[in-house]
Amino acid sequence: MSKARRCPGCDLLVLPEIATQGHSAYCPRCHTRLYRGGIARFNAELALAVACLILYIPMVSLPLVTIRLIGQMIPATLTSGTVALAPTFPAVAILILFCSAIAPLLLICAVLSAQFSLRFRQLRLFKLSLWILSHLKQWTMLEVFLVSLAISCFKVQEVADIYVGIGLYCLISMQILLSVLLTKISVRRYWDAWQPENEHISDKLDTVCHSCQLTQEALPHCRRCGSQLHHRIPKSLQKTWAYLITASIFILPANLYPISIFMNNGKRIEDTIFSGVAGLVKTGMTSIAIIIFVASIVVPVAKIIGLAYILLCIQFKQRSQRLQRMRIFRIVHWIGKWSVMDLFVIAIMVALIDRGQLLDFTPGPGAIAFGVVVILTMLAAESLDSRLIWDKYEQRTK
Repeated sequence: MSKARRCPGCDLLVLPEIATQGHSAYCPRCHTRLYRGGIARFNAELALAVACLILYIPMVSLPLVTIRLIGQMIPATLTSGTVALAPTFPAVAILILFCSAIAPLLLICAVLSAQFSLRFRQLRLFKLSLWILSHLKQWTMLEVFLVSLAISCFKVQEVADIYVGIGLYCLISMQILLSVLLTKISVRRYWDAWQPENEHISDKLDTVCHSCQLTQEALPHCRRCGSQLHHRIPKSLQKTWAYLITASIFILPANLYPISIFMNNGKRIEDTIFSGVAGLVKTGMTSIAIIIFVASIVVPVAKIIGLAYILLCIQFKQRSQRLQRMRIFRIVHWIGKWSVMDLFVIAIMVALIDRGQLLDFTPGPGAIAFGVVVILTMLAAESLDSRLIWDKYEQRTK
């Protein structure tokens, strides 16, 4: 660990101190974690991934909850809402299915395939597995689905009896194990196990590989993983602005058009996000109203404002409060997934109380616009190269 390296968060060239088992080394400037101490062991990750894979099938196939409504027993599995939405709202259904079922499965399989390819030296599979591990963490949203399920149960408890299914216990167990697994995963550790960075001694340490985080001289391709090297992520600002401006346009119909339509004995009730929150307050569900308000209104707006602030500071070359902007960037990146909560609630409600002409619950046009906002703001956060916040820092402070 004596080799100097560039921080992937701010591009500062640092000589990390040796960290002991259970501790981590952090960048002194932007506080990005550089590496974890101790010897890399992957047995625990393998065991957790296998346990998650065993839980996955019952989690997806068995009922999470069952309600008694109008004399009928109605089960709801993890994918029931997706199946119900697919004929009329395929885009929303695909987003919900991906975040709740496909992304977790891909993440688990990526851990297993990374272990396999590391053992049998399959570079292409190894790179693909680590790419999935790097990019799908934010799109794995079982914890958001659990909160959405709890909110949906609170909303239907006055008109139906609710029974907990075996699938819910599997989902909770899966979320606990997956959370532990995600805290243990380190792409850098996998690459160091594949080929230690001290095998690549460079006189110049000009750039860091965005894939394997190896610091090296500026070359066309990485010496360790073969990925194309760039001083900064190409067109990072342009992509982030494009996603952000488009999300800002769609946030208006997302809030002005109905996000859900409820039919009760022929009476049609259309709710926007805000009117739905107001309705929850009127019925005494203030705590749920606050959660929905924060997740569906505050978080998307805060993400857009936060990212726009960072982008403007970068483009106008603001010198002060760089660490503050780095913290805002991390917060925006972390809270992004919680905006999907309202879409999960809609999917669960459709699965539970869509009973034809007597009771009917469907998404409104606002749900499509809201889904676009969620996806674009998350892509905007992923597209922004945080090193741009710190560019030319050294020259200006000399």
